[in-house]
Amino acid sequence: MNEKKSEPILSVEDLSVAFHQGGKTSLAVDQVSFEIGRGEVVALVGESGSGKSVTANSVLRLLPYPSASHPSGAVMFKGQDLLKAADEKLRQVRGNDITMIFQEPMTSLNPLHTIERQIGEILELHQGLKGAPARVRTLELLNQVGIREPEKRLSAYPHELSGGQRQRVMIAMALANRPELLIADEPTTALDVTVQAQILELLKKLKEEHGMSMLFITHDLGIVRKFADRVCVMTKGKIVESGPVETIFTHPQHDYTRHLLSSEPRGMPLPADDAKPVVMEAEDIKVWFPIKAGFMRKVVDHVKAVDGIDLRLRAGHTLGVVGESGSGKTTLGLALTRLIPSSGRIAFVGKDIATYSFQEMRPLRNRMQIVFQDPFGSLSPRMSVADIVAEGLQIHEPNLSADERDRRVAAALEETGLDASTRWRYPHEFSGGQRQRIAIARAMVLKPQFVMLDEPTSALDMSVQAQVVDLLRDLQAKHNLAYLFISHDLKVVRALANEIIVMRAGKVVEQGLASRIIEAPEMPYTRALMAAAFDLAAVKSDVVHQ
Repeated sequence: MNEKKSEPILSVEDLSVAFHQGGKTSLAVDQVSFEIGRGEVVALVGESGSGKSVTANSVLRLLPYPSASHPSGAVMFKGQDLLKAADEKLRQVRGNDITMIFQEPMTSLNPLHTIERQIGEILELHQGLKGAPARVRTLELLNQVGIREPEKRLSAYPHELSGGQRQRVMIAMALANRPELLIADEPTTALDVTVQAQILELLKKLKEEHGMSMLFITHDLGIVRKFADRVCVMTKGKIVESGPVETIFTHPQHDYTRHLLSSEPRGMPLPADDAKPVVMEAEDIKVWFPIKAGFMRKVVDHVKAVDGIDLRLRAGHTLGVVGESGSGKTTLGLALTRLIPSSGRIAFVGKDIATYSFQEMRPLRNRMQIVFQDPFGSLSPRMSVADIVAEGLQIHEPNLSADERDRRVAAALEETGLDASTRWRYPHEFSGGQRQRIAIARAMVLKPQFVMLDEPTSALDMSVQAQVVDLLRDLQAKHNLAYLFISHDLKVVRALANEIIVMRAGKVVEQGLASRIIEAPEMPYTRALMAAAFDLAAVKSDVVHQ
């Protein structure tokens, strides 16, 4: 890709961002400069806390002012400094000339409004579209971003969609007014690899058709190499290296750039031992949700989220569950842990728990734990880390003394690579990777036998992903844990899983040894999944390590 020489549509000049809290000032962005030409994609890459999102939010002045300020700099959009623009001018630019896709759609979508209303609101505000024309345009947008059967999704609320589907709705909203500049803040983080490829192709097509420019923020270097024209590498609030993508990838000059390019999950899963006891076994698991219609709300059909799945998981083994968003991966995990009703046989350490009530399951909960996708959402912001990790002990081991409970909490934090002296802090005081370690410590403190890991690395940058994968592997070896590992990131699955189940529309497409599934998939869908994953992930090992 060639570097554009035309007049830039956006020029960020010596931008600094400071935050003021409790009489203290911290500099999050330090004199950052870059330009975006018309029709150009510029990627901003770096680890969590490097200042990428703060820089992007500054373009549209979305930071929490006045606690945030700009000691220096200008953001020039088509000749006007947006940092000094009047509120009325900013309202015209936001959502029309410049739009933004945020990383976490659940916090960006209104939980009280349907999908049709939320997209329709944008169309009415900026284009004056109402009624039937707005509905036609909404369906067109949902089709563009790969929402299946969009007519059935118009009346859906955000909580009724999967994470990937919510992100696609966010992208549809951002593209509704055909903006000149799209700011995409980790837009594919929650998406499986095949949908990543579809979304990137869609964005590429729109860029070419409408001359749309993009500021693309991501930690996935495979996407950067495939999609961007130029890249700016950020760390500690500064851009340490920038230039054409191929130059940065093949001849990185800065140590931090080389560190990023060499960071990805490595290693192999622990050897499988078929002599170890079976921890979790399931036969013909089904989770069907009724579809009701008519005045009498009669059941007219079912959504077959999980439709007849068998599995067996031994101690010390990892079963990877992969597939597109909405394929039923998480629903399967919730059924196995008896958090949602299901039919079929479920045996945990030899006990048939398929018909257990909530009270009957309670004594087993300490032996089956869950680590969720978003640690910030799963950790209470009102509780200290010590209280979060100790909560399970208070319920399942109430006879422990306060000193013994605190000792167990400190040991769990140390085991997951955290400083136990920080346990009196709160979740917002930790980075994304540290929060996920806290979530893992909360699970491990109860000494479980089975752990469901639901996309535990998807929100983390690549170097932190690698650290968490190493941590999970070490904990599994130490405690003989059985993992159900749900993920759309096949690089991570390859590093952890002994066996893989490939799911689509609630059914198993292919099942077997991980090495065979990844290297020689038999089914066309699995082959497409692997091709998309390892094409997007292919960062060639031509980096010179010094």
